[in-house]
Amino acid sequence: MATEIKIKNIPTGYQSIISNGKHTIIGDEPVNVKGTDLGMTPTQLVLAGISMCKVATIRNVARRNNIEIGEVDAELSQVAKRKADGTFTTEVNSAIKIEGEITEEQKAMLIKEADNCYVTRLVKGDWVINDSSELN
Repeated sequence: MATEIKIKNIPTGYQSIISNGKHTIIGDEPVNVKGTDLGMTPTQLVLAGISMCKVATIRNVARRNNIEIGEVDAELSQVAKRKADGTFTTEVNSAIKIEGEITEEQKAMLIKEADNCYVTRLVKGDWVINDSSELN
């Protein structure tokens, strides 16, 4: 089944009400670009999706392998560089902390699985982003 997101942009700043039909969040832009800084930026939302997938994958793999872990924290950052043709090369760096009495081998395995999570594979894959059509 396809993932669907609906967004309503309101005239204040760049505030956008983002919904999947069940849950709602607010997106926005910083004040220095005439936003109101009420919500995360589009880039932050992309990084949030990647990092959430990484930590959820660690939790899932740990449960399936009966590895008891505590909290899992991740920090992601990205730097985008514009190329001469106007496209971008984006580098994403990730650091993960897994609490619990686990071996270095278990930790390495869990982090390797996180680096291969669904959203990371999705973002690394080939995208076809079709031009927008008019919404009725």
